[in-house]
Amino acid sequence: MVRRNTEEVQGGGDWALFDALFADDFVDHTPQPGSGSDKAAVLGLYQNLRSAFPDFTPDIRWQTLSGDLVTTFKIYRGTHRGPFLGIAPTGLSFEIETVDVMRVVDGRITEHWGVANLLKMLTQLGVVSLG
Repeated sequence: MVRRNTEEVQGGGDWALFDALFADDFVDHTPQPGSGSDKAAVLGLYQNLRSAFPDFTPDIRWQTLSGDLVTTFKIYRGTHRGPFLGIAPTGLSFEIETVDVMRVVDGRITEHWGVANLLKMLTQLGVVSLG
């Protein structure tokens, strides 16, 4: 389920599958800037990512299961072609690391905690300079 979310929803834009995978009472405990923490907010974030980065690609490097928690380490890549976090398109590409944990209960994703290297993304898009 979590792999399908990463590959088919995030990577492929399958919004009907998103609805089937996520519980209606889903909670994101670490929402991205400007995003809410419920199911609708996460769908909006995913859609914004695919709009801003039409070639958005997740690459799962490893995944582990502990009870009802699935931890995933992945690399996200994409080219900035649309507005994202209030930043006009730069045409530049990014590649960042992400680790997230999703709880799966009764066959649906119910909770999420995650860390994405947004500073690296903003640096690669030319928005932030570190030197």
